[in-house]
Amino acid sequence: MAKIFQVSARAGMTRVVEPIARALLHAGVTPNAVTVAGTVGVLIGALGFGARGHLVAGALIVTVFALTDLLDGTMARMSGGSTRFGAFLDSSMDRVADSAVFGAVAYWLATRGDHSGVAAALLCLAAGGLVSYVKARAEGLGMTCNVGIAERTERLLIVGVGGILTGVGVKPALEIALWLLAAISIFTVGQRMAHVYRQAQQLQPDGQA
Repeated sequence: MAKIFQVSARAGMTRVVEPIARALLHAGVTPNAVTVAGTVGVLIGALGFGARGHLVAGALIVTVFALTDLLDGTMARMSGGSTRFGAFLDSSMDRVADSAVFGAVAYWLATRGDHSGVAAALLCLAAGGLVSYVKARAEGLGMTCNVGIAERTERLLIVGVGGILTGVGVKPALEIALWLLAAISIFTVGQRMAHVYRQAQQLQPDGQA
């Protein structure tokens, strides 16, 4: 199934960030430094602004710094490919950033007494972590798992749009975005598990269940 943001759009964005990536590498900045800086930026946007109810500013800051996922990946490719530690660091920092975003949203909704919204935010946090875990576990077992209707960037953009709309007065937008995202994330977990199951069946020796 096609992802929400098509490969062509991603390729177009990559062309935009390539000059920035090249300039940073020329200045001696490493992809790992960009990864950490992007995570710090997301933490500032989520915890410093979003959790305090400044939803528009928080969403914009998180979105900008979340796009460093493209920047550090482009830098790694230009410098000869990602190292094992670089890949590990990138994945770990993604989980830190995601936890901050949905934790901040859940906290803000809790201060407003929005129990349904809190439940949706926590479900997004749990399901998003499971989406990433399923892929990592499959790849650790020597299989691929590059399927799903919405990956991390898309998930952050969905909650970001919901936050911005709520921040400008469309009150139910954030909660709607969260429930939509929860459904998408759960569906993606199912997609990935089914994809891995089919691969496992093909790799299974004859005669074994």
